[in-house]
Amino acid sequence: MSDIGSAQVFFESNPDVEVLEAFVIDVNGVPRGKWIPRERALDVLANGMAMPRSVYALDVWGRDVTAAGLAEGTGDPDGLCFPVPGTLSRVTWLNRPTAQVLLGMRDPDGSGFYGDPRQVLANVLKGFKRLGLTPVVATELEFYLIDPVRSALDPVRPPNSRDGRWHTGQTQVLSVSELQDFEDVFHGIASAARAQGIPADTTLRENGPGQYEINLNHVPDALKAADYAVLLKRIVKGVARANGLDATFMAKPYGSQAGNGMHVHFSLLDDSGTNVYAGADGPTEQLFHSVGGLLENMGESMAIFAPHANSYRRLRPSEHAPTYASWGFDNRSAAVRVITASKPATRIEHRVAGADTNPYLVLAMILSAALAGIREKRNPGGAITGDEHAVSHEPLPTNWDYAVQQFGKSTFAYATLGPKYRALYTACKQQEIQEFSLRVTDVEYDAYIRTV
Repeated sequence: MSDIGSAQVFFESNPDVEVLEAFVIDVNGVPRGKWIPRERALDVLANGMAMPRSVYALDVWGRDVTAAGLAEGTGDPDGLCFPVPGTLSRVTWLNRPTAQVLLGMRDPDGSGFYGDPRQVLANVLKGFKRLGLTPVVATELEFYLIDPVRSALDPVRPPNSRDGRWHTGQTQVLSVSELQDFEDVFHGIASAARAQGIPADTTLRENGPGQYEINLNHVPDALKAADYAVLLKRIVKGVARANGLDATFMAKPYGSQAGNGMHVHFSLLDDSGTNVYAGADGPTEQLFHSVGGLLENMGESMAIFAPHANSYRRLRPSEHAPTYASWGFDNRSAAVRVITASKPATRIEHRVAGADTNPYLVLAMILSAALAGIREKRNPGGAITGDEHAVSHEPLPTNWDYAVQQFGKSTFAYATLGPKYRALYTACKQQEIQEFSLRVTDVEYDAYIRTV
Protein backbone atom coordinates (compact mmCIF):
# COMPACT_ATOMS: atom_id res chain seq x y z
CA MET A 1 0.00 0.00 0.00
CA SER A 2 1.28 3.50 -0.87
CA ASP A 3 2.04 6.02 1.86
CA ILE A 4 -1.04 8.05 0.93
CA GLY A 5 -3.08 4.83 0.93
CA SER A 6 -1.85 4.10 4.45
CA ALA A 7 -2.75 7.66 5.47
CA GLN A 8 -6.28 7.23 4.11
CA VAL A 9 -6.68 4.00 6.08
CA PHE A 10 -5.36 5.73 9.21
CA PHE A 11 -7.90 8.55 9.05
CA GLU A 12 -10.72 6.15 8.23
CA SER A 13 -9.74 4.12 11.29
CA ASN A 14 -9.48 7.24 13.46
CA PRO A 15 -12.60 9.24 12.59
CA ASP A 16 -12.38 11.33 15.75
CA VAL A 17 -8.98 12.87 14.91
CA GLU A 18 -9.45 16.61 14.44
CA VAL A 19 -5.96 17.88 13.76
CA LEU A 20 -2.59 16.69 12.41
CA GLU A 21 0.55 17.92 14.15
CA ALA A 22 3.25 17.91 11.45
CA PHE A 23 6.83 18.75 12.40
CA VAL A 24 10.50 18.60 11.48
CA ILE A 25 13.48 18.31 13.84
CA ASP A 26 15.82 21.30 13.97
CA VAL A 27 19.55 21.55 14.63
CA ASN A 28 19.02 21.28 18.41
CA GLY A 29 16.66 18.31 18.14
CA VAL A 30 13.59 20.49 18.79
CA PRO A 31 10.33 19.60 16.95
CA ARG A 32 9.04 22.56 14.93
CA GLY A 33 5.94 22.51 12.76
CA LYS A 34 2.26 23.28 12.31
CA TRP A 35 -1.22 22.08 13.19
CA ILE A 36 -3.14 21.01 10.08
CA PRO A 37 -6.94 20.58 10.22
CA ARG A 38 -8.15 17.10 9.41
CA GLU A 39 -9.77 18.32 6.18
CA ARG A 40 -6.37 19.30 4.76
CA ALA A 41 -4.28 16.48 6.22
CA LEU A 42 -4.35 14.10 3.25
CA ASP A 43 -3.45 16.90 0.84
CA VAL A 44 -0.46 17.87 2.99
CA LEU A 45 0.67 14.27 3.34
CA ALA A 46 0.47 13.71 -0.42
CA ASN A 47 1.79 17.01 -1.73
CA GLY A 48 4.02 18.26 1.07
CA MET A 49 3.90 21.06 3.62
CA ALA A 50 5.80 24.29 3.11
CA MET A 51 8.19 25.32 5.88
CA PRO A 52 10.93 27.97 5.79
CA ARG A 53 14.28 26.32 5.19
CA SER A 54 15.64 28.46 8.01
CA VAL A 55 13.60 26.42 10.53
CA TYR A 56 16.50 23.99 10.62
CA ALA A 57 18.97 26.68 11.71
CA LEU A 58 17.45 28.26 14.81
CA ASP A 59 19.29 28.74 18.06
CA VAL A 60 18.05 27.06 21.24
CA TRP A 61 15.79 30.06 21.94
CA GLY A 62 14.13 29.62 18.53
CA ARG A 63 15.72 32.67 16.88
CA ASP A 64 17.10 32.88 13.36
CA VAL A 65 20.85 32.45 13.05
CA THR A 66 21.92 34.92 10.38
CA ALA A 67 25.40 33.43 9.98
CA ALA A 68 23.91 30.03 9.14
CA GLY A 69 22.94 31.46 5.74
CA LEU A 70 19.34 30.24 5.54
CA ALA A 71 17.35 33.31 6.67
CA GLU A 72 18.50 36.92 6.36
CA GLY A 73 19.73 37.88 2.89
CA THR A 74 18.14 34.87 1.19
CA GLY A 75 14.50 35.91 1.14
CA ASP A 76 13.92 33.11 3.68
CA PRO A 77 12.43 30.74 1.08
CA ASP A 78 10.25 27.73 1.84
CA GLY A 79 11.06 24.12 1.24
CA LEU A 80 8.56 21.28 0.90
CA CYS A 81 8.41 18.75 3.70
CA PHE A 82 7.09 15.21 3.23
CA PRO A 83 6.14 12.48 5.71
CA VAL A 84 8.72 10.07 7.07
CA PRO A 85 7.16 6.67 6.32
CA GLY A 86 5.68 4.95 9.34
CA THR A 87 5.44 8.03 11.58
CA LEU A 88 1.78 8.92 11.10
CA SER A 89 0.20 7.96 14.42
CA ARG A 90 -2.00 9.16 17.27
CA VAL A 91 -0.95 11.59 19.97
CA THR A 92 -2.31 9.95 23.10
CA TRP A 93 -1.61 12.60 25.72
CA LEU A 94 -3.59 15.58 24.42
CA ASN A 95 -7.25 16.28 25.22
CA ARG A 96 -8.09 17.12 21.61
CA PRO A 97 -8.01 14.05 19.32
CA THR A 98 -4.73 14.60 17.50
CA ALA A 99 -2.47 12.76 15.08
CA GLN A 100 1.18 13.45 14.38
CA VAL A 101 3.66 12.92 11.58
CA LEU A 102 7.41 13.49 11.35
CA LEU A 103 8.52 15.30 8.20
CA GLY A 104 11.72 15.63 6.20
CA MET A 105 12.48 18.46 3.76
CA ARG A 106 13.34 17.87 0.11
CA ASP A 107 15.00 20.00 -2.51
CA PRO A 108 13.12 20.69 -5.79
CA ASP A 109 14.87 17.74 -7.47
CA GLY A 110 13.52 15.37 -4.81
CA SER A 111 16.79 14.92 -2.92
CA GLY A 112 17.00 15.55 0.81
CA PHE A 113 17.73 19.11 1.97
CA TYR A 114 21.26 19.41 3.34
CA GLY A 115 20.10 21.33 6.43
CA ASP A 116 17.82 18.51 7.62
CA PRO A 117 19.63 16.50 10.35
CA ARG A 118 17.81 13.37 9.21
CA GLN A 119 19.34 13.79 5.75
CA VAL A 120 22.78 14.23 7.33
CA LEU A 121 22.47 10.76 8.89
CA ALA A 122 21.06 9.29 5.67
CA ASN A 123 24.17 10.50 3.82
CA VAL A 124 26.46 8.79 6.34
CA LEU A 125 24.59 5.49 5.96
CA LYS A 126 25.32 5.45 2.22
CA GLY A 127 28.93 4.65 3.10
CA PHE A 128 27.85 1.51 4.97
CA LYS A 129 25.63 0.42 2.12
CA ARG A 130 28.55 0.65 -0.31
CA LEU A 131 30.47 -1.79 1.89
CA GLY A 132 27.49 -4.14 2.28
CA LEU A 133 27.15 -3.32 5.99
CA THR A 134 24.05 -2.47 8.03
CA PRO A 135 24.30 -0.78 11.44
CA VAL A 136 22.01 -2.25 14.12
CA VAL A 137 21.37 0.54 16.60
CA ALA A 138 19.63 1.20 19.91
CA THR A 139 19.63 4.17 22.27
CA GLU A 140 19.15 4.53 26.02
CA LEU A 141 17.70 7.84 27.17
CA GLU A 142 17.95 9.25 30.69
CA PHE A 143 15.69 12.02 31.97
CA TYR A 144 14.38 13.63 35.15
CA LEU A 145 10.77 13.98 36.18
CA ILE A 146 10.43 17.35 37.89
CA ASP A 147 7.79 19.64 39.32
CA PRO A 148 6.36 21.86 36.57
CA VAL A 149 8.84 24.53 35.52
CA ARG A 150 7.28 27.89 36.26
CA SER A 151 10.08 30.04 34.86
CA ALA A 152 13.68 29.79 33.74
CA LEU A 153 14.69 31.20 37.13
CA ASP A 154 12.69 28.67 39.16
CA PRO A 155 15.02 25.93 40.42
CA VAL A 156 14.23 22.37 39.38
CA ARG A 157 12.66 20.23 42.07
CA PRO A 158 11.97 16.49 42.25
CA PRO A 159 8.26 15.64 42.13
CA ASN A 160 6.22 14.37 45.04
CA SER A 161 5.52 10.67 45.22
CA ARG A 162 2.02 9.26 44.88
CA ASP A 163 1.43 9.45 48.63
CA GLY A 164 2.60 13.06 48.80
CA ARG A 165 6.11 12.45 50.10
CA TRP A 166 8.76 14.90 48.89
CA HIS A 167 11.48 13.07 47.03
CA THR A 168 14.88 13.67 48.58
CA GLY A 169 18.30 13.45 47.02
CA GLN A 170 18.55 9.73 47.71
CA THR A 171 19.94 7.68 44.87
CA GLN A 172 17.62 4.66 45.14
CA VAL A 173 18.98 3.28 41.86
CA LEU A 174 16.84 0.47 40.36
CA SER A 175 14.12 1.05 42.97
CA VAL A 176 10.91 -0.68 41.89
CA SER A 177 8.82 1.21 44.45
CA GLU A 178 9.84 4.54 42.90
CA LEU A 179 8.71 3.29 39.51
CA GLN A 180 5.37 2.49 41.16
CA ASP A 181 5.18 6.03 42.55
CA PHE A 182 4.82 7.25 38.96
CA GLU A 183 2.92 4.29 37.55
CA ASP A 184 0.47 6.51 35.66
CA VAL A 185 3.30 8.36 33.92
CA PHE A 186 5.14 5.24 32.83
CA HIS A 187 1.93 3.49 31.79
CA GLY A 188 1.10 6.54 29.67
CA ILE A 189 4.56 6.51 28.10
CA ALA A 190 4.32 2.80 27.29
CA SER A 191 0.83 3.22 25.80
CA ALA A 192 1.96 6.15 23.64
CA ALA A 193 5.01 4.22 22.45
CA ARG A 194 2.83 1.28 21.40
CA ALA A 195 0.42 3.60 19.60
CA GLN A 196 3.31 5.15 17.67
CA GLY A 197 5.17 1.92 16.92
CA ILE A 198 8.19 2.87 19.02
CA PRO A 199 10.03 -0.20 20.37
CA ALA A 200 10.41 0.95 23.98
CA ASP A 201 11.86 -1.77 26.18
CA THR A 202 13.07 -1.52 29.77
CA THR A 203 12.25 1.33 32.17
CA LEU A 204 14.42 1.78 35.25
CA ARG A 205 15.09 4.14 38.13
CA GLU A 206 18.43 5.88 37.67
CA ASN A 207 20.85 7.55 40.07
CA GLY A 208 19.41 11.04 40.60
CA PRO A 209 16.24 12.11 42.48
CA GLY A 210 13.38 11.59 40.02
CA GLN A 211 15.77 10.31 37.33
CA TYR A 212 14.74 7.45 35.05
CA GLU A 213 15.93 5.68 31.92
CA ILE A 214 14.02 4.11 29.04
CA ASN A 215 15.80 1.77 26.65
CA LEU A 216 14.85 1.27 23.03
CA ASN A 217 15.25 -2.07 21.25
CA HIS A 218 17.91 -2.57 18.60
CA VAL A 219 16.76 -2.06 15.01
CA PRO A 220 18.68 -2.68 11.75
CA ASP A 221 17.94 0.84 10.54
CA ALA A 222 19.87 3.75 12.07
CA LEU A 223 17.44 6.33 10.67
CA LYS A 224 14.56 4.61 12.45
CA ALA A 225 16.63 4.34 15.63
CA ALA A 226 17.11 8.12 15.57
CA ASP A 227 13.42 8.68 14.75
CA TYR A 228 12.48 6.53 17.73
CA ALA A 229 14.77 8.49 20.06
CA VAL A 230 13.32 11.82 18.90
CA LEU A 231 9.75 10.61 19.21
CA LEU A 232 10.33 8.98 22.59
CA LYS A 233 11.62 12.26 24.02
CA ARG A 234 8.47 13.93 22.75
CA ILE A 235 6.30 11.23 24.34
CA VAL A 236 8.04 11.48 27.72
CA LYS A 237 7.59 15.25 27.85
CA GLY A 238 4.00 15.12 26.65
CA VAL A 239 2.86 12.37 29.01
CA ALA A 240 4.63 13.99 31.98
CA ARG A 241 2.83 17.25 31.26
CA ALA A 242 -0.51 15.44 31.00
CA ASN A 243 0.17 14.09 34.51
CA GLY A 244 0.94 17.47 36.05
CA LEU A 245 4.74 17.12 35.84
CA ASP A 246 7.54 18.15 33.54
CA ALA A 247 10.31 15.97 32.15
CA THR A 248 13.74 17.27 31.23
CA PHE A 249 16.51 15.77 29.13
CA MET A 250 18.81 18.63 30.14
CA ALA A 251 22.28 17.14 30.57
CA LYS A 252 22.79 18.33 34.15
CA PRO A 253 19.69 19.83 35.79
CA TYR A 254 21.14 19.36 39.30
CA GLY A 255 24.73 20.40 39.85
CA SER A 256 25.39 17.75 42.50
CA GLN A 257 23.37 14.88 40.98
CA ALA A 258 23.85 12.52 38.06
CA GLY A 259 23.55 13.87 34.54
CA ASN A 260 21.35 12.64 31.71
CA GLY A 261 23.08 10.65 29.00
CA MET A 262 22.07 9.09 25.71
CA HIS A 263 24.04 5.88 25.35
CA VAL A 264 24.25 4.42 21.85
CA HIS A 265 24.62 0.67 21.27
CA PHE A 266 25.47 -0.63 17.81
CA SER A 267 26.83 -3.55 15.85
CA LEU A 268 27.24 -4.18 12.11
CA LEU A 269 25.67 -6.88 9.96
CA ASP A 270 27.03 -8.04 6.61
CA ASP A 271 24.86 -8.95 3.62
CA SER A 272 24.25 -12.41 5.06
CA GLY A 273 23.00 -10.99 8.38
CA THR A 274 26.14 -11.98 10.30
CA ASN A 275 27.40 -9.72 13.07
CA VAL A 276 30.84 -8.72 11.79
CA TYR A 277 31.90 -7.65 15.30
CA ALA A 278 31.64 -11.21 16.64
CA GLY A 279 34.29 -13.78 15.68
CA ALA A 280 34.63 -17.42 16.61
CA ASP A 281 37.06 -16.56 19.40
CA GLY A 282 35.79 -13.15 20.47
CA PRO A 283 35.63 -9.62 19.05
CA THR A 284 36.88 -9.19 15.49
CA GLU A 285 39.44 -6.83 14.04
CA GLN A 286 36.56 -4.83 12.56
CA LEU A 287 35.23 -4.15 16.04
CA PHE A 288 38.62 -3.00 17.30
CA HIS A 289 39.14 -0.84 14.20
CA SER A 290 35.72 0.72 14.80
CA VAL A 291 36.72 1.52 18.38
CA GLY A 292 39.93 3.06 17.07
CA GLY A 293 37.96 5.29 14.73
CA LEU A 294 35.62 6.35 17.52
CA LEU A 295 38.50 7.35 19.79
CA GLU A 296 40.43 9.07 17.01
CA ASN A 297 37.53 11.39 16.12
CA MET A 298 35.87 11.80 19.51
CA GLY A 299 37.43 15.13 20.47
CA GLU A 300 36.42 16.82 17.22
CA SER A 301 32.86 15.50 17.66
CA MET A 302 32.25 16.90 21.14
CA ALA A 303 30.25 19.90 19.91
CA ILE A 304 27.66 17.33 18.74
CA PHE A 305 27.90 15.03 21.78
CA ALA A 306 27.80 17.99 24.21
CA PRO A 307 25.97 20.74 22.30
CA HIS A 308 25.08 23.17 25.09
CA ALA A 309 26.74 25.12 27.88
CA ASN A 310 25.07 22.87 30.46
CA SER A 311 26.29 19.72 28.66
CA TYR A 312 29.80 20.15 30.03
CA ARG A 313 28.62 20.04 33.64
CA ARG A 314 27.77 16.39 33.03
CA LEU A 315 31.30 15.46 31.94
CA ARG A 316 32.88 14.87 35.32
CA PRO A 317 35.06 12.03 36.65
CA SER A 318 33.43 9.24 38.65
CA GLU A 319 29.93 9.94 37.32
CA HIS A 320 29.95 7.39 34.49
CA ALA A 321 30.25 10.35 32.13
CA PRO A 322 33.51 10.04 30.18
CA THR A 323 36.27 12.64 30.34
CA TYR A 324 38.83 10.72 28.24
CA ALA A 325 38.71 9.10 24.82
CA SER A 326 39.14 5.61 26.26
CA TRP A 327 37.68 2.15 25.84
CA GLY A 328 37.27 -0.97 27.92
CA PHE A 329 35.57 -4.34 28.12
CA ASP A 330 32.23 -3.99 29.92
CA ASN A 331 33.56 -0.87 31.63
CA ARG A 332 31.10 1.98 32.21
CA SER A 333 33.94 4.34 33.12
CA ALA A 334 35.18 4.26 29.53
CA ALA A 335 33.91 6.42 26.70
CA VAL A 336 33.51 3.30 24.56
CA ARG A 337 32.34 0.09 26.21
CA VAL A 338 32.83 -3.18 24.34
CA ILE A 339 30.15 -5.72 25.25
CA THR A 340 30.76 -9.42 24.54
CA ALA A 341 28.18 -11.15 26.75
CA SER A 342 27.16 -13.36 23.83
CA LYS A 343 28.24 -13.73 20.23
CA PRO A 344 25.01 -12.40 18.65
CA ALA A 345 24.93 -9.47 21.10
CA THR A 346 28.59 -8.47 20.69
CA ARG A 347 28.47 -4.72 20.20
CA ILE A 348 29.86 -1.30 21.02
CA GLU A 349 28.31 1.11 23.51
CA HIS A 350 29.19 4.77 22.99
CA ARG A 351 28.70 6.56 26.32
CA VAL A 352 29.69 10.17 25.62
CA ALA A 353 26.55 11.90 24.28
CA GLY A 354 24.13 13.63 26.60
CA ALA A 355 20.36 13.24 26.43
CA ASP A 356 20.22 16.91 25.35
CA THR A 357 21.61 16.09 21.91
CA ASN A 358 20.15 15.76 18.42
CA PRO A 359 19.99 11.95 17.89
CA TYR A 360 20.43 12.19 14.11
CA LEU A 361 23.67 14.11 14.45
CA VAL A 362 24.98 11.94 17.28
CA LEU A 363 24.44 8.75 15.26
CA ALA A 364 25.96 10.38 12.18
CA MET A 365 29.19 11.22 14.03
CA ILE A 366 29.41 7.86 15.83
CA LEU A 367 28.75 5.68 12.81
CA SER A 368 30.96 7.77 10.54
CA ALA A 369 33.83 7.47 13.04
CA ALA A 370 33.36 3.69 13.28
CA LEU A 371 33.35 3.39 9.50
CA ALA A 372 36.46 5.55 9.22
CA GLY A 373 38.17 3.28 11.74
CA ILE A 374 37.38 0.20 9.64
CA ARG A 375 38.57 1.81 6.43
CA GLU A 376 41.77 3.14 8.00
CA LYS A 377 42.36 0.05 10.21
CA ARG A 378 42.69 2.22 13.32
CA ASN A 379 44.29 0.71 16.41
CA PRO A 380 42.38 1.63 19.60
CA GLY A 381 45.33 1.08 21.92
CA GLY A 382 44.98 -0.62 25.27
CA ALA A 383 41.74 -1.10 27.16
CA ILE A 384 41.34 0.53 30.56
CA THR A 385 40.43 -1.38 33.68
CA GLY A 386 38.54 0.27 36.52
CA ASP A 387 38.67 4.07 36.48
CA GLU A 388 42.33 4.28 35.49
CA HIS A 389 43.09 6.11 32.25
CA ALA A 390 46.39 5.59 30.50
CA VAL A 391 48.46 8.68 29.78
CA SER A 392 47.97 8.00 26.07
CA HIS A 393 44.21 8.57 26.27
CA GLU A 394 43.21 11.99 25.02
CA PRO A 395 41.25 14.20 27.44
CA LEU A 396 37.92 15.24 25.97
CA PRO A 397 37.11 18.95 25.66
CA THR A 398 35.42 20.23 28.80
CA ASN A 399 34.75 23.74 27.50
CA TRP A 400 31.85 24.54 25.17
CA ASP A 401 33.55 27.37 23.31
CA TYR A 402 36.68 25.30 22.69
CA ALA A 403 34.66 22.30 21.51
CA VAL A 404 32.78 24.43 18.98
CA GLN A 405 36.04 25.95 17.74
CA GLN A 406 37.50 22.46 17.24
CA PHE A 407 34.36 21.30 15.47
CA GLY A 408 34.31 24.35 13.19
CA LYS A 409 37.71 23.47 11.75
CA SER A 410 37.41 19.68 12.00
CA THR A 411 38.23 17.75 8.83
CA PHE A 412 36.27 14.80 10.25
CA ALA A 413 33.13 16.93 10.73
CA TYR A 414 33.69 18.33 7.23
CA ALA A 415 33.81 14.81 5.77
CA THR A 416 30.90 13.49 7.85
CA LEU A 417 28.41 16.36 7.70
CA GLY A 418 29.57 18.20 4.60
CA PRO A 419 31.00 21.73 4.57
CA LYS A 420 27.62 23.47 4.50
CA TYR A 421 26.20 21.63 7.48
CA ARG A 422 29.39 21.98 9.50
CA ALA A 423 29.18 25.75 8.88
CA LEU A 424 25.45 25.82 9.73
CA TYR A 425 25.92 23.97 13.00
CA THR A 426 28.93 26.05 14.00
CA ALA A 427 27.06 29.29 13.32
CA CYS A 428 24.13 28.19 15.49
CA LYS A 429 26.38 27.25 18.39
CA GLN A 430 28.44 30.44 18.07
CA GLN A 431 25.28 32.54 18.32
CA GLU A 432 24.29 30.67 21.48
CA ILE A 433 27.77 31.14 22.96
CA GLN A 434 27.53 34.86 22.23
CA GLU A 435 24.20 35.07 24.05
CA PHE A 436 25.65 33.27 27.07
CA SER A 437 28.55 35.71 27.16
CA LEU A 438 26.07 38.56 27.67
CA ARG A 439 24.23 36.92 30.60
CA VAL A 440 25.53 37.59 34.10
CA THR A 441 24.75 34.60 36.33
CA ASP A 442 23.39 34.55 39.87
CA VAL A 443 26.61 32.98 41.16
CA GLU A 444 28.59 35.95 39.85
CA TYR A 445 26.31 38.38 41.67
CA ASP A 446 26.55 36.23 44.81
CA ALA A 447 30.37 36.20 44.65
CA TYR A 448 31.25 39.68 43.49
CA ILE A 449 28.57 42.37 43.77
CA ARG A 450 29.48 43.31 47.37
CA THR A 451 32.93 41.79 47.79
CA VAL A 452 35.02 43.32 45.01
